[in-house]
Amino acid sequence: MKKASSLSELGFDAGDASSGFFRPVSDDATATPTSHRRRLTKVSVIGAGNVGMAIAQTILTRDLADEIALVDAVPDKLRGEMLDLQHAAAFLPRTRLVSDTDLAVTRGSDLAIVTAGARQIPGETRLNLLQRNVALFRKIVPALAEHSPEALLLVVSNPVDVLTYVAWKLSGFPASRVIGSGTNLDSSRFRFLLAEHLDVNAQDVQAYMVGEHGDSSVAVWSSVSVAGMPVLKSLQASHRCFDEEALEGIRRSVVDSAYEVISLKGYTSWAIGYSVASLAASLLRDQRRIHPVSVLARGFHGIAPENDVFLSLPARLGRGGVLGVAEMELTEEEAKKLRRSAKTLWENCQQLGL
Repeated sequence: MKKASSLSELGFDAGDASSGFFRPVSDDATATPTSHRRRLTKVSVIGAGNVGMAIAQTILTRDLADEIALVDAVPDKLRGEMLDLQHAAAFLPRTRLVSDTDLAVTRGSDLAIVTAGARQIPGETRLNLLQRNVALFRKIVPALAEHSPEALLLVVSNPVDVLTYVAWKLSGFPASRVIGSGTNLDSSRFRFLLAEHLDVNAQDVQAYMVGEHGDSSVAVWSSVSVAGMPVLKSLQASHRCFDEEALEGIRRSVVDSAYEVISLKGYTSWAIGYSVASLAASLLRDQRRIHPVSVLARGFHGIAPENDVFLSLPARLGRGGVLGVAEMELTEEEAKKLRRSAKTLWENCQQLGL
């Protein structure tokens, strides 16, 4: 038997309970004049697993939404997660929390974040996993688009670049409103490693990973800087070991860091929670910050203009979604690696038959 979680469900009058506690200062007093009411912000998180809940929790603590809707296929776990967060209401900003297995609960979302995805079965090919995720997205994305036709769509499910392409195709949204979390977290890991070596705050390191969120990601060493100073030139002048092999080792450490966390604790959650919350803040608050996220990249850096491939490039994010992509300068070798990454991703997209 489902237990009640509110006084209304226990049979108490669901009317304006506050009327018994507060007396208006005059007869014509109202709660808030309509002209003074700000538009409420709604965020929906589809998938209440470790990643989805870390994202929801971080968005909640950062006070980015007036309402958060949680959606998952497992009703008991979903309700338990919602109640667990609701019980912290006295310590958090006032945010309405709702949950349901039905995507209708996402209606009116400003931002819909998709973390749901099929898990890879031992022995399963990457293509089979992709096809199962496409089948899942066919159920999720059109419903999200129907319930929230003006929403921004943020894809976190992996493989994120290909699934962002899938979400774009299935939603019918303009590419500017369909974004993948991409290498935003990879770039944070990259900045962390450099900051530790240089003994500075990671926020003062400008460094990007671009391309695929995965094995073919590209570390843009040519533009890494601290306080406006080019880092690579300084490192190579003071450390003979900073050759191509050493640089590739650092890039590899960034790529493998997620696998290390998974091998130690079974999954990643907190870092991706903070990463996606930072994207949500830039989008919902129209901050115009630059994030390396998965966007429609055709025509950039020699990527074929007829290939609708999504991969990470530094993009300016605001309330309208992707407001522009930075025309960053790449070395010929970096551009070559980026095009190779794009080719691999586009080949995967073409196999999906969308």
